[in-house]
Amino acid sequence: MSLLRRRGEPESGKVGPIELFFDLVFVFAVTQLSHTLLADLTGSGALRVALLLFAVWWVWIYTSWVTNWLDPERPVVRLAVLVLLLAGLLLAVAIPDAFGVRGLVFAVAYVFMQLGRTAFMLWAVRGEPSLRNNFQRILVWFTVSGVLWLAGGLAAGEARVFSWALALAIDLAGPFAYFRVPGLGRSNAADWNVDANHMAERCGLFVIIALGESLLVTGATFTTLDWSRAVCAAFVVAVLGSIAMWWLYFDTGAARGQHAMAHAALPGKVARLAYTYFHIVVVAGIIVCAVADELVLVHPGHVSNASIAVIVGGPMTYVLGNALFKWVTNERRVPPLSHLVGLALLAALAVPAFRHVLTALQLSAFTTGIMVVVAAWERKALS
Repeated sequence: MSLLRRRGEPESGKVGPIELFFDLVFVFAVTQLSHTLLADLTGSGALRVALLLFAVWWVWIYTSWVTNWLDPERPVVRLAVLVLLLAGLLLAVAIPDAFGVRGLVFAVAYVFMQLGRTAFMLWAVRGEPSLRNNFQRILVWFTVSGVLWLAGGLAAGEARVFSWALALAIDLAGPFAYFRVPGLGRSNAADWNVDANHMAERCGLFVIIALGESLLVTGATFTTLDWSRAVCAAFVVAVLGSIAMWWLYFDTGAARGQHAMAHAALPGKVARLAYTYFHIVVVAGIIVCAVADELVLVHPGHVSNASIAVIVGGPMTYVLGNALFKWVTNERRVPPLSHLVGLALLAALAVPAFRHVLTALQLSAFTTGIMVVVAAWERKALS
């Protein structure tokens, strides 16, 4: 009996409960990433968290591609997802010490998820030649990068960073190279026949996960503080910022992205760029904004260069991710003008910010205001 979804049926693209259950692990993973960044607000700390974020996203998005093809109602598929859930929890637990004593744990969990899921797909699609050949190539790519992930887990210090960065570069290059393997050829974008409704919903749910983590951090931090006027104002600004981020993505972008992928000649090609690559920028922006919100709540009247970088950098990253996503999924030759202007305003705001003429609360209020303006401008332009 085939384990693939039956395309064309009314419920064929529905996200199953087991997929939502799997995503709960990534609520924890996103929280771990934001706390890890908050604990080390330096350039090297940010780069290390970025590397871990890409690894977490790469595990999640590949699982989403797999469940786009497989029927999550089949017991064996559910079992496979549950095994991945356990490995994902181990991956998330290791995040704070991934560059310390738990590096090997992180690497083993990552390699197990990537290789194990791919091997399962080879068995599950053994009767589908195009998919089988595609996952044979993917298995080769993950095997090569897996050696470097494990070597990095056994190494320490800069050697681990270098090994993991190289491994991640290989993983990221795979889809762009169509998983070309000597003797096995390369994949074809036509083979990546994705269900647009399912892929769009899955990625939208991950954005919701990240936004929910931001609200959780805001609420948890607020409850521990004295509710002074400045702290209350910072809380309101943080919540408004989360609302603005939701508005920017879900008001028009999510639906238009789904429509564009559903009507594309090669939907897999759109999914590769818009969802596999550009969504990581969106999620990174939300995580950095969550860190910024916590900093502003704790120190609304003071600001350091590191906090300025996240207070301004978070919204810039988020708006950039949305601009790239919407650029790929619409007919414009350039990203939306509203987003380009928003990025320019945020960049200009960095000038007075680094001169320390604004408090953390004032700076956060300005960045939130800019995101609201961008969202409202886009809504009016499309209405």
